[in-house]
Amino acid sequence: MRIQLNYDLHAQNTFRMKVSCACYVEYETVKELEGLNFDRLPKPLLHIGAGSNLLFTGDFPGTVLHSNIEFIKYIDMGLDEVPVMVGAGVVWDHFVAETCRHGLWGAENLSLIPGEVGAAAVQNIGAYGVEAADLISGVVCFDLQERRKVKFSREECRYGYRDSLFKQPEVKGRYVVTSVLLRLTRRHSPRLDYKGVRDALQGAEPQTPQQVRDAIVRIRRQKLPDPEEIGSAGSFFKNPVVSREQFARISPDGTAPHYDLLDGTVKVPAAWLIDRCGFKGAAEGGAAVYERQPLVIVNASGTASPQEVLALEQRIINGVQERFGVTLHPEVEHI
Repeated sequence: MRIQLNYDLHAQNTFRMKVSCACYVEYETVKELEGLNFDRLPKPLLHIGAGSNLLFTGDFPGTVLHSNIEFIKYIDMGLDEVPVMVGAGVVWDHFVAETCRHGLWGAENLSLIPGEVGAAAVQNIGAYGVEAADLISGVVCFDLQERRKVKFSREECRYGYRDSLFKQPEVKGRYVVTSVLLRLTRRHSPRLDYKGVRDALQGAEPQTPQQVRDAIVRIRRQKLPDPEEIGSAGSFFKNPVVSREQFARISPDGTAPHYDLLDGTVKVPAAWLIDRCGFKGAAEGGAAVYERQPLVIVNASGTASPQEVLALEQRIINGVQERFGVTLHPEVEHI
């Protein structure tokens, strides 16, 4: 276990914001987590993964905790449906890469998403027609309030679009994810709903999850910045869901990219709205909208301040609201 005071968080957030916290705790096992004297730690407490979906808007006055619980346990590789228990500190893409090597279907569309497994279960990450919730069977947590281990079924996690029980105000920060139970399959089951995925496969029917993973990785590398090279938090805004009447006002001829949902509403790509408003490449100090993907705000200078990112965020929200009457909401959590 590592405990450090007045800790520089620059390397713990992919936006590379130059902020610090009063205390930083990194633990290797559930036993170490349970043995912490939480009453003596500076408050508030904040649990992070790789810091890939966070914007620190200033120094954090409390304690930041990070899990290094790293294991991948296949409960029965002989089954068609293979249960896999994964430690919260495992890098998400390392998990996906390993399952693809084993020929297991389910996670391949979520390749190259930054972050760790515990945070993926909280955020319900998603891409190319698949969400983490599609794979999750259960989540094991440590309850900071009652100081005991608790388990949640998939249904109890109350998953929604980039949402879960763990993000609700009444329990936020109470449960620390320690491991996640996921269910993958040996059955040939590619998810090719998105045209971009089919295009990347050049019309070929994938025979292995690795082939789909390779296609997804190519797409993401063409569109998204490498957080090792330029700071960002990935997709900054959620894709808005609007009524059919509102979509008709956004796109009278119906040609705007969109996804019809089962409840009769329409999901519109935030990137398309932002691009139409002319924000691609727009800058605010050291922060900028990524030139290849307008859904991403980057730390273009490497020294952008949180205030510059926030100012650019608000400009985009105001611009989209003024032109389309749609209010964008950040996917990135502001701390």
